[in-house]
Amino acid sequence: MSALTKAKGFKKSKAGTYLSIGTTAFGAISVVKQAKKARTDNDTLKLLDAIVSAAAIATGVALLLRELKRIGDDDVLLG
Repeated sequence: MSALTKAKGFKKSKAGTYLSIGTTAFGAISVVKQAKKARTDNDTLKLLDAIVSAAAIATGVALLLRELKRIGDDDVLLG
């Protein structure tokens, strides 16, 4: 089995999905900082960019949670 095949298998695993959720949520920290700076600078365009980025992060996490359900994770938090 090649390294690429192993990497693809990990990405579709529960552990890989949890890791993806963590890294996606970690990106939210920079978006919050971006939004705070935009509000301080009174920069509407940067604030709009931060809002769109936050929506993308929320959508990404929702997709990953759906993937966990598809995998069959019976975590209490996921229902």
